Amino acid sequence: MPVKKTFFLIALIIFTFSTLSAQDLKAYQIFDKNGQPVNFLSMADVAASADIVLFGELHNNPISHWLQLELTLALHDRKAENLVMGMEMFEADDQLIIDEYFSGLIAERNFRSEARLWNNYNTDIRPLLEFARENELTFIASNIPRRYAALVNREGFEGLERLSPEALRFVAPLPVAYDPDLPGYKAMLEMTGMPAHANENFPKAQAIKDATMAYFIMKNFNSGNLFIHFHGTYHSNNYEGIVWYLHQMNPDLQMITISTVEQDQVDSLNEEYLNQADFIITVPATMTKTY
Repeated sequence: MPVKKTFFLIALIIFTFSTLSAQDLKAYQIFDKNGQPVNFLSMADVAASADIVLFGELHNNPISHWLQLELTLALHDRKAENLVMGMEMFEADDQLIIDEYFSGLIAERNFRSEARLWNNYNTDIRPLLEFARENELTFIASNIPRRYAALVNREGFEGLERLSPEALRFVAPLPVAYDPDLPGYKAMLEMTGMPAHANENFPKAQAIKDATMAYFIMKNFNSGNLFIHFHGTYHSNNYEGIVWYLHQMNPDLQMITISTVEQDQVDSLNEEYLNQADFIITVPATMTKTY
């Protein structure tokens, strides 16, 4: 066999194996709640038919953040100006700063210096916020100010009763409904390695975040719009957290939940994650982190 032909065949074999190997390294797979694989466009089509989409992320997972942006783009194509965005990563008293930045009243440098930005803002959060700003979409800071969540962790819901009327504008209306028997809240008291500051009020501090996020979602939701909300996956897993509070306010809402999990392999959904959400995104456990 001529040398050139032999070299070509060897190169072709190497390229083929390299390509197959690269194809085997899947970055993610989406499943429905029953563990059946679905593609991104199918998830986007279902999400577009909802009133509210609750996208649970792993905060330091780049695949979560990339798919959040891609889903936002897909929903904007379908809903245009009827798309509303919100996220846990901004606290309710940041809303004025966001609105001033979006209106052009303040510069980005002022926004960045005065808003309480997470340490992964540049890589993971800014693309979503800037998409909303550039497309003139409503963007909602939905989370309770962390100082008030800390107050609940110290004193229970009773601590909120000492807040001024001005402060209470950034909190779900009192009294706050609370079901301590929800599995997610019960599990928080059984967690190993709980934070040193955690006590019997620890799940209540989680609940006041869930209740406040649900409150600001509903406050800014109008029929005909689609509200997509981004948060840590624990806030909506198993249709609890934000989902439970939204159902208390309006049981007729059409909601779609999305969860993100890490697995050793992504080709099938681990049994423990079945029914965790309407759509579950599996990501390799070896995926790099954003922080």
